[in-house]
Amino acid sequence: MSDEELAKDLGPLAALTIGVGTMIGAGIFVLPGTAVLRVGPLAAVTFVLGGVIALFTALSASELGTAMPKSGGAYFYINEALGPLFGSISGWANWLGLAFASAFYMYGLGEYVNTLVGAPAVALGPLSLEAAQIIGLIGALFFIAVNYVGAKETGGLQIVIVLMLLGILGIFTFVGLLNANLDSLTPFAPPGAVGDVLPVTAIVFVSYLGFVQITSVAEEIKDPGRNLPRAVIGSVLLVTVVYALFLVVLLAAVPNELVAGNDTAVVDAASLLFGQYSIFGFDLSLLGWGLLLFGGLLATASSANASILSSSRINFAMGREKIITPNLNEIHPRFGTPYRSIAVTGALILVFLLLGNLELLATAGSVLHLIVYGLLNLALIVMREAEPPGYDPDFTVPLYPFVPIIGAITSFALIIYIEPLVILLSGGLTLFAALWYFLYARRKVENAGVLAEWILSRSDELPETAVSAATSVRPEGDDYRVMVPLANPATEKHLITLASAIAHQYDGTVVAVNIANVPDQTSLEAARERGAHNAAHDLLEQAQSDAETFGVNVETHVVLSHRTFEEVFDAARTYGADVTVMGWGEDSHGAPGRAESAIDELAKSLPCDFLVFKDRGFDASRILVPTAGGPASDLSAGVARVLQAEFDAEVTLLHVTDDEELGQEFLTEWADEHGLSDAELLVETGDVEANIARAAEDATMLVIGATETGLLSRLVRGSLVLEVLYDVDCSVLLTERAHKRGLYDRLFGSSDRSTDTAATGVTTEPKTPDLCNPEDTPRTDDE
Repeated sequence: MSDEELAKDLGPLAALTIGVGTMIGAGIFVLPGTAVLRVGPLAAVTFVLGGVIALFTALSASELGTAMPKSGGAYFYINEALGPLFGSISGWANWLGLAFASAFYMYGLGEYVNTLVGAPAVALGPLSLEAAQIIGLIGALFFIAVNYVGAKETGGLQIVIVLMLLGILGIFTFVGLLNANLDSLTPFAPPGAVGDVLPVTAIVFVSYLGFVQITSVAEEIKDPGRNLPRAVIGSVLLVTVVYALFLVVLLAAVPNELVAGNDTAVVDAASLLFGQYSIFGFDLSLLGWGLLLFGGLLATASSANASILSSSRINFAMGREKIITPNLNEIHPRFGTPYRSIAVTGALILVFLLLGNLELLATAGSVLHLIVYGLLNLALIVMREAEPPGYDPDFTVPLYPFVPIIGAITSFALIIYIEPLVILLSGGLTLFAALWYFLYARRKVENAGVLAEWILSRSDELPETAVSAATSVRPEGDDYRVMVPLANPATEKHLITLASAIAHQYDGTVVAVNIANVPDQTSLEAARERGAHNAAHDLLEQAQSDAETFGVNVETHVVLSHRTFEEVFDAARTYGADVTVMGWGEDSHGAPGRAESAIDELAKSLPCDFLVFKDRGFDASRILVPTAGGPASDLSAGVARVLQAEFDAEVTLLHVTDDEELGQEFLTEWADEHGLSDAELLVETGDVEANIARAAEDATMLVIGATETGLLSRLVRGSLVLEVLYDVDCSVLLTERAHKRGLYDRLFGSSDRSTDTAATGVTTEPKTPDLCNPEDTPRTDDE
């Protein structure tokens, strides 16, 4: 479940070895041959440069990790800061990148084991599997099982593996130093090698994929405020020093020709160096060969183990944030691990092992991680600039903002040096992650992210395009949003009261908006500079104060516009409104009886449900709801339920018909279907408008569905709602559902309407909770 927590089982040494164990693998045992072939002794510089680039991201990751020690690491920080769209991209990239890397390490493990045992290839139907793949599949199953039983066992195994590996590398370095000759390092920069430094750095950067993975288990680290930065930064520094020292010693101790282009250069070099020594007459070349071969086995095994551990936690965090199904969050009752996440991750690793090759698996993992690293640095900038509540890191990045800016630029820039086919594959996966958000996750996630909230809170200062962009990707599973366009201080309190009552019942947010009209002759930028919106802030501050008395969240926005009424509809779209509550004046717009203006009637559809309030004092004690059925009266019923729950209102339902018996049957059934079975039922015959006016004499508020009569028909013969509006003394609340209609219906009205109050047309599927849905029962004060 989403409130499950992971036990803090990982000490500082275990956390450090997760990063070191993931990084010390192909960087030493495979890539030196490729690097030396292209840049000679400058290969050592490429590894150092890769470490420096990684260090910038390590610093950013450390600050974010101490501020938010949550499982998921980089994914969680990006999702929290940049929002769920980038969270989806980073989550899938990090998760799949680690799965690719794990498959690569297991494939490498298979290669080393196959060197010892010489296993044959196997054909499984149409698939022909190399011996390394078969061995890698067996190894993957083993490490998946180890992770399944718990992080504590994993951390203990990781410590043993890494310490043994560092010991083997230390022995090799010591023997290499005894045979080092600095002349072997000349020329240090062969002709043309300098221009290849960055491309080679991009290749060897795959060796630095492990440090951020420490943050993915931050929720399980003891004292993360202290131990997490030490583990993250320390792992990068330690591995960079090991890489540089090891490679310099390697190139100084053996001929460069032995290393260049040789994927087994380390093993061959060990055989050569140890072969110069003997004990009791026994040549030690076989010992050196076996020692480094065993080291290669440990390196690939530790890298795979740490990657599986971290990738399953990212998968777990994505489920917790509903980017993927939260069912993956379930914690094993015995082992305390997200066992479903580990199982899914393990399945992906096995599939990649079956279908991929060494080069594809390695480079795909590298590109996907560079995308994540670039976004992670941007996430730090957002958190620093937005200063959200609760952001209080124990460790802060020095030299801000230069560190995260350089980290973002260098991470994204290195991608261009990767094989184009792999970049295309990674781009396709990124597109998939974005589509996944829009087609699946957007309806489920709730957290809009710090960046979106920061932009929307400054909507009057920032360009409209930025505000629209932030809203266009806003999650649809976010809280219920009630927008209130405000202009008149005299009616502000009543509109806010109505909006707050709805928001309170559905744990939603009131979005108070003032649309400041700017003459066409004045540019919006000029109006902003001269403070044309300043007067609106007093009105919005009062609105915020009034709304907060209901205990609801409040947003306030000022919109500068050359339009007034039409801007309301754009604002509803921009701020993601589920329902808009607005005032009704004598000549508010050119379409009596509807929420839309005449121009908007022809050009647009309602973006959300609308409640239009004719204010004759706010008193919700006795509410009259006339109904003949239809979506508009469904919304009227929803409003009545809210007011009944919030103000203990008495609700009367009115149905005017020619047959009282059928009318009583209809109204009883309608009341039950709309959660108003306890309302007073009133069935009348005769003139519809006269009966509504007569029943409204005892009401304090009339809630009625807006007419669906078309534009031309209304202009010719008027509107039912308009006449009732002026015949009653109480306040009137017009309700109209979000809808999309064709041009014919816009001009002449819906062909299947039975009465003016039966709103028809094609309704859009509302968000949840739905004001019209009786199953979305408003809460009571004792809940």
